[in-house]
Amino acid sequence: MLNFVGYISLIGLGMLGKQIVCEPSDTIDFFPNIKDNLTKLSWAHAVNDARYLEEVLSGDIMMIEADIILGTLIDDPSNLQPVMGHPPAQTSDISLQQFLQRINEFNTQTTVSKKGVKLDFKSIEVFEMSLHIIEKLYQEVSYPVWINADILPGPVNSQVKPVNASRFLRGAGPYSKTMLSTGWTTLYGGNIVEGTYTSEQLNEMVSTLMDNDVEQKVTFPVRAGIAANSKEGLIKLLKETSSKFDSTLTIWSSQGDFVNIDSLKKLILECGLNRIYLDVPKEVSDQLHLDS
Repeated sequence: MLNFVGYISLIGLGMLGKQIVCEPSDTIDFFPNIKDNLTKLSWAHAVNDARYLEEVLSGDIMMIEADIILGTLIDDPSNLQPVMGHPPAQTSDISLQQFLQRINEFNTQTTVSKKGVKLDFKSIEVFEMSLHIIEKLYQEVSYPVWINADILPGPVNSQVKPVNASRFLRGAGPYSKTMLSTGWTTLYGGNIVEGTYTSEQLNEMVSTLMDNDVEQKVTFPVRAGIAANSKEGLIKLLKETSSKFDSTLTIWSSQGDFVNIDSLKKLILECGLNRIYLDVPKEVSDQLHLDS
């Protein structure tokens, strides 16, 4: 439905009665220079404050990844709303609404270095409070939009509470042109340097998507250090889901994570550069030598 402002705009243009559709673009189509090598897509990770957002917008990064929590703005402490931040943060200097308005403004004004966005929701409550914002975003943008959450428990015995899977998938369902990014909670890093995505965890993800009638393209975010130990299972996951979801992996890593570079590179090359997005620190990507 058109809101009141949109209704008046169409009258002014003499276009009332004609449906104008503006939807998020497919990531590969939007960034044609990456061709069939998805690892060439460049990322800015945890863009959760206004200053960092401006820094990223002024550079040549392609995709902006940011976290959304239910919290308050520093200058509006009484209003609980979706804001940018990573737990355990509870306050921010920029709301989700302001964050997306700034990216929309930038992409509208520039002809080069346009950005896509990946929204990582940290709870089902903040996701559902954000749905009216996602609805507006979906109707107004022509750049890639990814909707992400960790919806299932994963390695290594992670105690982080997953986002409710059925409520998340039901809420994201109407936005068929977005990329759905569904992952597992993880416990890794520091002294924890081993672990795998088990067949039970991978099978549960497939069943969850099928049971909830998912129709979007799906990417599975997997933590690099754990993914390197899970080659056979992840290859099987892609084979089982490619025809239904045009599936890919998004390999990510926290700063300082131990990663077996040789094993990770074997996984990437066996899956194919056209099936792997790579969002890892520069010291990891440099060791992979995927440009050659």
